[in-house]
Amino acid sequence: MTNPLLADWTGPFALPPFAKIEDAHFEPALEQGMEEGRAAVAAIVATEEEPNFENTIEALERADDLLNCAAGVFYNLAGADSTPAREALMRDMAPKLSAYGSEITNNKELFARVRDLWERRDALDLTEEQARVLMLTHRGFVRAGAALEGIAADRLTDIKARLATLGTAFSQNLLADERDWFMDLGEDDLDGLPEFVKDAARAAGAERERPGPVVTLNRSLIVPFLQFSPRRDLREKAYEAWTARGANGGETDNRSHAAEILKLRQERAELLGYDSFADFKLETEMAGTPEAVRDLLMKVWEPARAAAMADAEHLERMARSDGITGPLEPWDWRYYAEARRAELHDLDEAELKPFFQLDRMIDAAFACATRLFDLEFKPIDGPFYHPDVRGWEVSRKGAHVAVFLGDYFARPSKRSGAWCSAMRSQSKLDGDVRPIVVNVCNFAKGDPALLSYDDARTLFHEFGHALHQMLSDVTYESVSGTSVARDFVELPSQLYEHWLDVPKVLSEFATHAETGEAIPDDLRDRLLKASTYDMGFATVEYVASALVDLAFHDGEAPADPMQKQAEVLEEIGMPRAIRMRHATPHFAHVFSGDGYSSGYYSYMWSEVMDADAFAAFEEAGDPFDPALAAKLEENILSTGGSVDAAELYTRFRGRLPGVEALLKGRGLDDAA
Repeated sequence: MTNPLLADWTGPFALPPFAKIEDAHFEPALEQGMEEGRAAVAAIVATEEEPNFENTIEALERADDLLNCAAGVFYNLAGADSTPAREALMRDMAPKLSAYGSEITNNKELFARVRDLWERRDALDLTEEQARVLMLTHRGFVRAGAALEGIAADRLTDIKARLATLGTAFSQNLLADERDWFMDLGEDDLDGLPEFVKDAARAAGAERERPGPVVTLNRSLIVPFLQFSPRRDLREKAYEAWTARGANGGETDNRSHAAEILKLRQERAELLGYDSFADFKLETEMAGTPEAVRDLLMKVWEPARAAAMADAEHLERMARSDGITGPLEPWDWRYYAEARRAELHDLDEAELKPFFQLDRMIDAAFACATRLFDLEFKPIDGPFYHPDVRGWEVSRKGAHVAVFLGDYFARPSKRSGAWCSAMRSQSKLDGDVRPIVVNVCNFAKGDPALLSYDDARTLFHEFGHALHQMLSDVTYESVSGTSVARDFVELPSQLYEHWLDVPKVLSEFATHAETGEAIPDDLRDRLLKASTYDMGFATVEYVASALVDLAFHDGEAPADPMQKQAEVLEEIGMPRAIRMRHATPHFAHVFSGDGYSSGYYSYMWSEVMDADAFAAFEEAGDPFDPALAAKLEENILSTGGSVDAAELYTRFRGRLPGVEALLKGRGLDDAA
C-alpha cells in the first residue's frame, strides 16, 4: 500500500491527503526523508566540481525536501492532535533526528566546501539573499560544532541528542498534566459565574464525559473562572493546580529534566568556546548580549513593579472588605482586579463577551489583511486533520498566495497555548512554492464560541505570524517566513494586534451574538480606555519569567533550578500576590526546545519595535495607510530572514526604536 506521505500530493493546493494518512505512515516517511538527505549530502561531497553556490548551498537547501514535508505534517499533528502512537514516535524520533542533524554538520568534507565558499564569498557575485544564506549556512555549521574534532565533537553530538529527548519528554509531561487534571463542579459551584463561563464549564464536562461541569487547565476556561468565581476555596484549588503543572511528582515531574537541560546547555556552550549558554544563544539575536537583554528588562521591571505594588494595595483593601483577614493571594488577584475594572471603567466581562464572537473576530483579522495587503480569503473544504479545523485559500488579484488553516478550539489532545506553524514553507528555488500555514489556539467551545478581548488579541497575534509566512517572497526556504532572529519574530505578530484596537474595526466586527448589533460606541471607548488596566500585573508576571530564563543561562547552570528561580524572584522583589507567568516546571518556551531558551525576553524586545512601528501609522493619520502597508510588506513581511533584522527595521522606520514607546503603550511611562 502506498504511503501517502511519500507520494506526490495532487489534490487541491497540494494539501496533505489527511484522510489517507495513518499514524503508521509517519515513521517510514521520516526515515526515508533522512535517507534521501544522506544521499543528497553524499552526492554533494562526491562531486569533483569546485564548490560553488549552486552545487553546495542550493543542493543543501534541497537535501531535506522529503524530510521537511513529512515532519511538517507530523509535528503539526503531534502538537495539535496528540495520540499515544504520535507521542511514542516523538520520543523515538527526537534522538534520531538530532543524530541526523549532527551527522550532516559533522561531515568534514561538506563543511570544507561550505567554508571554502565562505572564504571566497566576495568573489562569488552573489545576490543579497544568497550572501545571507551563505553566511547563515556557514554560521550554522560552526555553531553546530562542525569545527570540533574527536572527543569534543562526539560529546556535542551526544549532548544534542539528549537535549532533544529531554525537550520532548518535558512537552509530553506538561501535556499529560494538562490533559489529566480537571475539577468537577456542582451546579451550586457555578453561582456568581457569567453564563459564558458556565457554558464553557458544561461543554468541558461533556467533552470529558463527566456528569456535570468541570474546570480544566485550559487558559480560556481557568482564567475567567479565576476572574469571576466568588468561591475562594475553588479558586485556590484551580490556581494551585494550574501553576503546579510539571511539578506534581511521579513520571510527569519536569524539575529534574529542567536541571539536566540547563547543565547540558552550559556544557554545549563551553565546548563551542562560550562562557555561558546565554552568550552562545544571544550572539545571533538583535540583542546580542545578556547585558543588553537585562538592561531592557530592568528598564521595564522597575515601573511595572511600582504599578503592581500600588494596585495590590487597592485589591487587598477590597479583599478585606469581603472579610479576608490574611494577605492578598495569587488566586485572589484576578477576582478583585476584575471587580476593580468594573468599578473604574464600568466594564463587565459578561457584557463584553457577546460582542467577541470567534467567527466575527476571524472576519476582522481577514478584513484588516484585505485592507492592508489586498488579500482575499475564500473558504475551502477539507477533510483536514481534525473536524475542528477550518481552511481558506488566500489570494491576491486572482493569484494564489497560501492556504490558511485555523484550529481554534481546546481539546485534551492539544497542547496548551497558541502558535503558528507551516506545513509547507514558501520558496522559489524550484518553482513558486506557496505555503500552508496553520494557526492553533485553545479557545473554549460554545454556540456561538465567544472570546474574551485577550482571546481576540491572541487570534490577531497568531494571524500576524501567519501573514509573515503567507506574504514571504524569497528564493530559499531556509530564510522564508518566520525564519528570522528570535527577538524579531514576534514583531509582525505583536504589531498586528494593534489593528484589533482600531475603533472602526471594533465598531464593524464586534457585533452582539444574539442581537447582531454593533458594540455601542461608549462601551467600545471604555474598553479601549481600559486597555492598559492591570498592566503592572501583566508586565510583572512576564518580565519575572524572562529574568529567570536569562539567569538560568547566563553563568554556571544551577544544580537546583527551583532554588535559582526563588533567588531571582527574591532579588528583584517579586510582589507576593503575583507569580511568574511560566514557572520552571511548565516553562515550555524555554525547556521544550531551544527556541526561546535564553530568549523569552524576545516578546518584549519585539514590543519595543511593534509599538514604534504602529506609531508610524498613527503619525500618518490612517491605520490602513496604503503606502506604509506596502512598506511594511516590502521591508519586513516579505523578506523573511534574507536580510539582517536591524537593517530591515531601519529600512521600514528609518531608525531603531527606544523603550519609550513600549512604556507608553503599556501605560507605565508615569509609574514611579
